[in-house]
Amino acid sequence: MKNIKKAVLASAVSASVFSVPAMAEDTDFMSALKDGKASLSFRYRMEDVSQDTKNDAMANTLRTRLNFQSGAYKGFSGFVEFDQVSELLDTDNYSTPGNIIDNQAVIADPEVTDLNQAYGQYAYKGTTARYGRQRINLDNQRFIGGVGWRQNEQTFDAFSIKNTDVEKLTLFYAYIRNVNTITGANAYAKDHLVNAQYKFSDAFVATGYGYLLDKKDTDDANNDTVGVSLTGTVSAFEYRAEYAQQSAYKGGVAYDAPYMHLKGDYKVGGVKLGLGYEVLGADGADGEFETPYATKHAFNGWADTFLNTPDGGLNDLYASIGGKMGPVTGAFVYHQYTSDDDSVGPGDLGSEIGVVLKGKAGPVALLAKYADYSADDYGLDTQKLWLMASMSF
Repeated sequence: MKNIKKAVLASAVSASVFSVPAMAEDTDFMSALKDGKASLSFRYRMEDVSQDTKNDAMANTLRTRLNFQSGAYKGFSGFVEFDQVSELLDTDNYSTPGNIIDNQAVIADPEVTDLNQAYGQYAYKGTTARYGRQRINLDNQRFIGGVGWRQNEQTFDAFSIKNTDVEKLTLFYAYIRNVNTITGANAYAKDHLVNAQYKFSDAFVATGYGYLLDKKDTDDANNDTVGVSLTGTVSAFEYRAEYAQQSAYKGGVAYDAPYMHLKGDYKVGGVKLGLGYEVLGADGADGEFETPYATKHAFNGWADTFLNTPDGGLNDLYASIGGKMGPVTGAFVYHQYTSDDDSVGPGDLGSEIGVVLKGKAGPVALLAKYADYSADDYGLDTQKLWLMASMSF
């Protein structure tokens, strides 16, 4: 079966990515295809959601991912990846963002078959250029990410270029024409992403960025974000200090909103203690700081209550403790939420606890996660439970 996978995917890459006709006699080119690597993975997930005033929801889904990475031919290579998300039980009963069922809680894992990635790449010395559908994960994915938590990933139809010719300096630029969302829908855009990182040492890494998002479907989602972060590790202490400013870009209501994130983690033996404070600011009633391309599940609580910044902005004070217990790695996280501007927002935005356990059973990676959001002046009390198993070949 492995040879069949390679043959089928090698043909797909040759035809759709390279677009080079009549190359059978070119042994170097064919060797690049034969030297490629195929991969197959499965990820099963059960997600259960209980939410005040809504009917409980449960989804049992399986993501099947098949991809092929070619070898290099004179610096050129190609990659293609297909995803399929399937419901495993007919009794699954839940809303998705693209299919809302009356009074049913949402689980953002619709059934979909998707060309997740398909790009051509050219690499020379410290420069790599890609064109096509690709994954883009920048920094901690607070602004640009693949939303890898969901069964269907977010990818971008884009041209990107990365350069590492200067020691310790990484430069990145991308022009995005289309966003392939987790629901399988397209969001057309004309976005520019610029990111520059310089590693002075392990203790001091500076990153500057500018993200100009111009969504063609709506002016309200357009924004211009410029910021800087300082990160590093000093002995057992790891930190992040970040600040950004966001304003309207090419249409929409004019606003200027700040972002701030301070975070520190300290390891004591096998235990990791964390404390953080994140602010998505507000400019009165004119607008709030938004991160439309972020991997949002990793921030502001796993219950995903704050996928959109509430009126008045969001302050998130959080603490965590984690470590390894035999073959199992676990963590506990607590969040306390308030409005950044309580003259516009509701003030107290509630709290959340989260617990996650990870381990392996032979080749199978296992995960259990639970989140419990307690509403105050905002949202609905929400409890979510996930059980997940994954393996790759």
